[in-house]
Formats: sequence, C-alpha cells, structure tokens
Amino acid sequence: MTSIDTSRITIDPQICHGKPCVRGLRYPVTMILELLAAGMTNEQILSDYPDLETEDITACLRYAAKLSDVKSITRASA
Repeated sequence: MTSIDTSRITIDPQICHGKPCVRGLRYPVTMILELLAAGMTNEQILSDYPDLETEDITACLRYAAKLSDVKSITRASA
C-alpha cells in the first residue's frame, strides 16, 4: 500500500471542526467518500467540485484504507 499523501489530507481545528479535509478546502474526507459510495464517478465529483483534483479523491481513498487497517476489532459490551 502506498503511504498517505499528507499534503492533500489536512486536519485543522479551525476548519470543519478538525475533521480531515482535502487540502484545507473545507471538503471533508467523509463527504468525498460518501459521494463515491453513492455511486458518483471521479469525473462527476470533479465536475461538481472544480477545486478538487483527481489526486485529492485518491488521497481520500488512501486515507480511509489506512484508517481501516487494524489488527482486530473487539466488540464493546453494552
């Protein structure tokens, strides 16, 4: 797996309440992932959000992949 391009995913407490965003542009990583999950293509996203670049979408996917790379998940008891 390629490392996360940290220059594209930023975390700033003053932007989107500190949620990971694309290059500080106020596009949260979760929004990009939700658009992809809803079936939008990269081209559609780039058309709707002209500030974004293809590499930004790739960086969001890499960021999500890295976050999901855990050794094990333990269910917490209620």
